[in-house]
Amino acid sequence: MPVIRPVAPRNQILAALPPEVIASLLPLLTPVRLEMRQIVYQQGRIIDAVYFPEAGMFSMVINLTDGMQAEVGIVGREGMVGLPLLAGATTSFVETMVQLPGLALRMGAREFEVQLQRHATLRSGLVRFSEVLQSQVMQTAACNGRHDLEARLARWLLMAQDRFDSDELPLTHDLLSLMLGVHRPSITIIAGILQRAGLIRYRSGQITILDRIGLEAAACECYGAVVRRAAKFR
Repeated sequence: MPVIRPVAPRNQILAALPPEVIASLLPLLTPVRLEMRQIVYQQGRIIDAVYFPEAGMFSMVINLTDGMQAEVGIVGREGMVGLPLLAGATTSFVETMVQLPGLALRMGAREFEVQLQRHATLRSGLVRFSEVLQSQVMQTAACNGRHDLEARLARWLLMAQDRFDSDELPLTHDLLSLMLGVHRPSITIIAGILQRAGLIRYRSGQITILDRIGLEAAACECYGAVVRRAAKFR
């Protein structure tokens, strides 16, 4: 199925650029579908392109030598994946996969590097996003080490909803256990608690957020901290 090029980008980094910069970049950006669990970067491998999400969400995951995985950050239309190229790195430190399906605008790595040199506003926008993403990664590390699973799951669902623009999230307990670094039965128990509280509804492969305000109350301070930090760099 052909992908229709958007008239104006929904990606917040691109949308914030001056019209003349957008006009020069759009012909270089190829719309691509993002499929669930699609891997765009393998850990330690070459970054061949960057992706500006229009809808959907990427997850950045660290693979450990014992076979375990841990999510360290997520990116939606507020940002871009392939950010190491901004610092001159050519390989990815993490595995980056599609967590929620959607659409992205793709640009080859070499062309991206050319455009960084050509457009100072593009570079400055990516530098600001780099700070936001770094803040999210640091807050996630503190959250995973100190907060209980119920608060962490509530935080994660809020972050996912912010990027998916829907109350219905196509998520399985297996996927959530991977993202939160816990065993699947723990997710089943905690999701059941949130469901009985009337905050979410879980059916096979889908979580529906029923009470956003209640979910925010159940989440730890980490959700609000990252949102406030991001607002300073818009």
